[in-house]
Amino acid sequence: MKKTVFLQLAVILSIISSNAQIQITVNPSREIGEISPYIYGKNNSLSDKPSEPTSSSNWQLYKDAGLKFLRESGGNNSTKYNWRKKLTSHPDWYNNVYAHDWDYAARSLQTNMPDAKGMWAFQLLGYVAKTGAYNFNDWGYNGSQWWEGVNNNWCGGGDPNLYLEPWSADSTAAILTHWFDNLGLNKEQFQYWNMDNEPEVWFGTHDDIMPQSKRISAEEYIQRYVAVATKVRTLFPEIKIVGPVFTNEWQWYNWNDDAVPDLQNPSKRYSWVEYFIKRIAEEQQRTGMRLLDVLDFHFYPGSDRNVTLQIHRVFYDTTYDYPGANGCKRINGGWDNNITKEYIFKRSTDWLNQYMGVNHGVTMGMTEFGALYSQDPNVTAVYYASLLGTFAENNVEVFAPWDWYVGQWEVMHLFTRFAGSVAVQSSSSLINTVSAYSSINAAKDTLTVILVNRDVNNELPVNVSLQNAVSTMRSVDYYRLSNLPAGETFVSGENNALQKGQTDVGKDNFSMTLPKLSVTAVQIPLETETGNPSISRDNFTFSLFPNPAAHQTKLIFEGLSGDATITVADLSGRIRQTVPVKANGNKTETTIDISALEKGVYIIQLSMNNINYSRKLMVQ
Repeated sequence: MKKTVFLQLAVILSIISSNAQIQITVNPSREIGEISPYIYGKNNSLSDKPSEPTSSSNWQLYKDAGLKFLRESGGNNSTKYNWRKKLTSHPDWYNNVYAHDWDYAARSLQTNMPDAKGMWAFQLLGYVAKTGAYNFNDWGYNGSQWWEGVNNNWCGGGDPNLYLEPWSADSTAAILTHWFDNLGLNKEQFQYWNMDNEPEVWFGTHDDIMPQSKRISAEEYIQRYVAVATKVRTLFPEIKIVGPVFTNEWQWYNWNDDAVPDLQNPSKRYSWVEYFIKRIAEEQQRTGMRLLDVLDFHFYPGSDRNVTLQIHRVFYDTTYDYPGANGCKRINGGWDNNITKEYIFKRSTDWLNQYMGVNHGVTMGMTEFGALYSQDPNVTAVYYASLLGTFAENNVEVFAPWDWYVGQWEVMHLFTRFAGSVAVQSSSSLINTVSAYSSINAAKDTLTVILVNRDVNNELPVNVSLQNAVSTMRSVDYYRLSNLPAGETFVSGENNALQKGQTDVGKDNFSMTLPKLSVTAVQIPLETETGNPSISRDNFTFSLFPNPAAHQTKLIFEGLSGDATITVADLSGRIRQTVPVKANGNKTETTIDISALEKGVYIIQLSMNNINYSRKLMVQ
């Protein structure tokens, strides 16, 4: 009997819990900062072969989806790229040498998408491809099929001097002169440059030049980095130097699988990220030049579904026990198995502030990301939306996933079409299950709230309250991604999986139910505080004309007939003044005495026939 009662009580509590509204609060007046458009990025989208150009349909898809940042250097293939001969060595394919034409890819981007940013890379390894004459005959060997031996150094019979040539800092920097002086490419469009790619693992990816026995130290890499960075800054002062292109979670904290000793005090040891920031800060002091603009990471967590849905928390959440946390155990130089909280971008920001000062101006970047749970496009949509929302709020300047799964085009399209340009403050009473990512447009008259439900089983009710803001509409549109099928659904801006609906809105709140594993964008027109505020709707106009010198505000409205009431309320809802008005269907004018109102924001509401029209008034 007791067991039955307990089970019944558990069911009742479960129902109550699932039906309880999640409280979301959005404050458009609390601006976090501008959202970089270059978080809407991707790797490897363009052809660099003139004989096989990027198709017109792909160009259109990129434009429709809102792709703004294209990293096209090819990852590991960029390290040995010879821009003079348009060749590179493929370390994941016998080190064979193949043709790649970065010039062609850059020109095609400038022609077809002049508003997007393209990103390529400098070479710091010291050697680049020279000739393909010594390629291993992989076709004759096994029909060019992949097998675990493709990483063998069989090009040139294992002699890298046959297919590679030395490459100096001057040579790698000279691509800037070639592109901008000789080819006439747009410097602004090609402003971002990676400082090579994943140097911490060169002894594995480029072991023909740097085998285990010849691994360079962290300090030797710093010297190579500074040699290139000073040259490219001199040639192109507005360049965005993006480095050092950290490999993955383990290498964020380790160089050559270990912490990094201090130059002056070998007993003092640093994690690799901290050491890099410290040394670049010192080199900036020494040279008087800015040597870093974006601190760049790669990440391939390889997680299950549940961790994938929380992966956005790895970067800033100081409370998240990340199951994949490993390298961070060496954050203090030794090894502490109790450290399970990653928050790598937060840690890096703290180090930047410590070594460069709070006005350092360095942003965060992630130019490769992938290998997550991808069997369900709804999981993909939710985790990608969570990353975009988190990065928009946290000073991330560039983001380019390497792996691309079904659902990502849809999310990119939703964000680039509906999100504003400035992130604003949001909170959630159940933040790890439902998050709100909010933004306003440049005119500050439209608020977008993007709601993400990560629950894999349940739809969830939410109530969204607006602080210091008033909606001008009583019904607004929303756009939703949910229940995505297994195949790709994004074809164009008009042909996609977006579900459009409407929801009722009060002057400062709205409620809705979010489907499981869904992303919903709600756009809300806001009262404005400057200029000549006016709304027009259904042949009705309601305008305010403040006159501070006369201590009054004139109201003019047209298109209504009958008895109306105008109220003045502060943001707490307390009515400060009521003015009855008789509307004649034509232009009706009245005035409000504001002499008794303190400085602040007030809501002017016109009520007639059970319909309310509101404007915001700033009294100064």
